[in-house]
Amino acid sequence: MPKTAGIILIGNEILSGKIADVNAAYLCRELRQLGVDVRRISVVPDEVELIAREVTAQSRDFDVVFTSGGVGPTHDDVTIEGVARAMGVPVVRHPRLVATLEGYYRGELNDAHLKMAETPEGAELVGGEPVRFPTILMRNVYVLPGVPEIFRTKFEALRERFRDAPIHLKNVFVSIGEGELADYLNGLLADFPLLLLGSYPEFSNPEYRVKVTLESRDPGYLEKALAELLRRLPVRAVVQVT
Repeated sequence: MPKTAGIILIGNEILSGKIADVNAAYLCRELRQLGVDVRRISVVPDEVELIAREVTAQSRDFDVVFTSGGVGPTHDDVTIEGVARAMGVPVVRHPRLVATLEGYYRGELNDAHLKMAETPEGAELVGGEPVRFPTILMRNVYVLPGVPEIFRTKFEALRERFRDAPIHLKNVFVSIGEGELADYLNGLLADFPLLLLGSYPEFSNPEYRVKVTLESRDPGYLEKALAELLRRLPVRAVVQVT
């Protein structure tokens, strides 16, 4: 079975609309390329109990879970506490992180900085260079920061951990609308039930009206489905295949 993943976005600023999240979209694209099936994206506020509840559910239901946000030195950074509560363990200061912070801040290290050395008891530190601070992994939960640039850098250091059988993709751009297209797609799914098929209308592009996506982990199966769809569609309807 392919790996499954859940994503938990943490922060009042996302729910209030002050910040537009980009981490989930990035992570979905990256995991898709690696062959991981993202099954849920949740957004929760900076509240320990709600974070714990969502981490408990997703860590039970999916192979891997990624959290984004709430890991800085301020009062509203409570992700670590939420993950610890979900796992039923206390929060402790990890000696390796303390040492890293001491080297980074030297004589200016304070209690706020040391908050960034906190981990759920029993957590691993994963991910090496070029990341200055490693990623906290608690069982199957990867705790990542909310700042997009740092989020991406940390994920890049980890990405090969998640590689699975890739999902192959073909795009068909058509000039007919979804109403006319639906019968063709329904018929294709009847003959290729394992195909992942998507249909996305486009209202502002003068060249095509719908983008159809065909996906499968089996490239041979995908090519057969694509050939069959192209055979069935009116020739005039197909604008481009990529």
